[in-house]
Amino acid sequence: MNKKGHVLNAVLLGIGLGYLIEPAGDETTFATILMIGVPVTLGALFPDIDTEFGRHRKTLHNLPILAGFVAFPYFFGNLEYVWIGVLTHYVLDVAGSKRGIALFYPVWKKEFGLPTGVTVSSSRADLVTVLVTVAELVLAGLVIYEVPQRGLEVGRQAIGI
Repeated sequence: MNKKGHVLNAVLLGIGLGYLIEPAGDETTFATILMIGVPVTLGALFPDIDTEFGRHRKTLHNLPILAGFVAFPYFFGNLEYVWIGVLTHYVLDVAGSKRGIALFYPVWKKEFGLPTGVTVSSSRADLVTVLVTVAELVLAGLVIYEVPQRGLEVGRQAIGI
């Protein structure tokens, strides 16, 4: 995907996550959208910095970089949502584009992608971006609302309630 696609994905994801986490639709919802949306958008743009140095879709498009962004808040107490933007960038490049990314770079240079993608210049690129975003939000909704409930049910059954 191109920068426009990554920004579209991040902005829509920030709005969707904001409503999933704070569904009231009031000023708290909009504050949550900003709190999540800005770092997600910054994180979604970060991997493409490797177009200026290194090897694009390798140097900053891999699991060690993502792990660094996931771990960063635990050590420094900030940038909590940037990793979501980096992750969604990877998802969009794997599922939404033809080329894929080198997930295990620098150990393994092979690029991984899904056959569902389109070329960056395709007229369907925005549609694919929106479809990937919808799938990400459905998955996020399941994680936010269903996984905790299933865990409670399993816990109750385990203790006999």
